[in-house]
Amino acid sequence: MATTGLPIALLTIIGVLTGCGGSNPAAMSGNPIIDGWYADPEGTVFGDAYWIFPTYSAPYDEQLHFDAFSSPDLVHWTRHDRILAAADVPWLRRALWAPAAIERNGRYYLFFGANDIQSDGDVGGIGVAVADRPDGPYRDLIGKPLVDRFHHGAQPIDQFVFRDVDGRDYLIYGGWRHCNIARLSDDYRTLEPFDDGVVFKEITPDEYVEGPFMFVRDGRYYFMWSEGGWTGPDYRVAYAVADSVMGPWRRVGVVLEQDPAIATGAGHHSVIRGPGADEWYIVYHRRPLGETDRNHRVVCIDRMAFDERGFIRPVKMTVEGVVASPWGIDTQPLAGE
Repeated sequence: MATTGLPIALLTIIGVLTGCGGSNPAAMSGNPIIDGWYADPEGTVFGDAYWIFPTYSAPYDEQLHFDAFSSPDLVHWTRHDRILAAADVPWLRRALWAPAAIERNGRYYLFFGANDIQSDGDVGGIGVAVADRPDGPYRDLIGKPLVDRFHHGAQPIDQFVFRDVDGRDYLIYGGWRHCNIARLSDDYRTLEPFDDGVVFKEITPDEYVEGPFMFVRDGRYYFMWSEGGWTGPDYRVAYAVADSVMGPWRRVGVVLEQDPAIATGAGHHSVIRGPGADEWYIVYHRRPLGETDRNHRVVCIDRMAFDERGFIRPVKMTVEGVVASPWGIDTQPLAGE
């Protein structure tokens, strides 16, 4: 599969042209970290490499493929073109969104939203594709959507796969201000009911809009999401905490939002735990200053830190990005990746 390396000098030029650039020390990533208009980045670690799986940010009818990006150190990124495309998903028509990537039993899976369905009568929803390598090629796993209906008011989009500390995998998803959780079967082909027989349970926190993400740190569960309108400047990331994957969730507040000196529309993020002690990163999209096209969004990365009580400190957007952090072979990804 064709790949394209993006040297730091080129990333600096890109950042300047898109309004997110600036001085870029050689050992830092710069922001944006990848070339082109992309959004909804899913960041994770496979083996000894960091990976980002974003949405191709374009008009809905043109969103018919996914690219992926890999890096050994968060600074030097390689693009992997068209790891999933329309020909690989027979029911895909438009609006291929928000990939969620996870490894299971030596195979790699991409959960995705497709077709932007507006009612139960439409064809589309959340699908899943499989590959033997992180860079694909991926193919549709079950030949139809895994979730093709509205449950508890949640549009079937913006899926995330959370692996709990006991190894069980959950599908967490939802647009239109509602978020659901469901248990995934071991082969990802079906959803399994909870002990009470219910398949979909609503876990919507206060002010939730879309883009859920979950992780565990020191026994505490963090549930993050985006709120505000994705086309506007006030798109932002907030979070809640709980003692289990099912909640109840206690809203804490906003941790990432626009900065009039840097960019607007900061949201639809993911979180990566690095190899160092309590080393965390937030990967997100934002809109460069002066951009009016709603699809002109870029993928950026910044450090994420916690206070002495375990709450997430407000994230400061930067043009410099993050310092290189090669992945260590003895480091374990966080629960939820």
